[in-house]
Amino acid sequence: MSIGVTLAILYGGVLLFGGSHLLSILFPGLRDSFKAQMGGASWKKLYAIVSLIGLVMIAVGYWGTRGGPLAADQLYQPPEWGRHAAMLFVLLGFILIGASHGKGYLKKWLHNPMSIGVGLWAAGHLLANGKRTDVWIFGTFLVVSLADIVMSEFRGKRPIHEPRLRSDIIAVIVGMVLYVIFLFGFHPYVLNFPIVQ
Repeated sequence: MSIGVTLAILYGGVLLFGGSHLLSILFPGLRDSFKAQMGGASWKKLYAIVSLIGLVMIAVGYWGTRGGPLAADQLYQPPEWGRHAAMLFVLLGFILIGASHGKGYLKKWLHNPMSIGVGLWAAGHLLANGKRTDVWIFGTFLVVSLADIVMSEFRGKRPIHEPRLRSDIIAVIVGMVLYVIFLFGFHPYVLNFPIVQ
């Protein structure tokens, strides 16, 4: 696959995924108009399909940048401590993503643990990676998550539930299990990029 095609796939995926999410976050009136015209179920299916296509294109494009001149296309040199900070950020991110599915204190206090968790995950990767394509990918996730956090707070979106400590304990366990899977399974065997040497 040529460099031009690889980048077109990657940037197209970034545009589809990031654009669809930012449209929903920044322009809720327009989103609701589409939803009303299409019907709630049809809108959700279209949104999910567009997001999934975007993610697949990002994955395919990223895989194509792992070799050749694109692999050495650095925008900046990450700090020496960036890798260690990334490992902490990603662990916290996974825990908060786990907390977003329960009814715990973390969700009650943080309001939007899913976007905060994704933001930490993305920020951690930006601290450890300075390659141009990494910045495009993880920068997109960071921008989308920050936009969601800010707009949710601005609109006063708050979780309404009686918090349970059990949900937070489950979130920590789920987050740590995901962390171990990604650290010792996904990164070294799927991405062929071991984190722990």
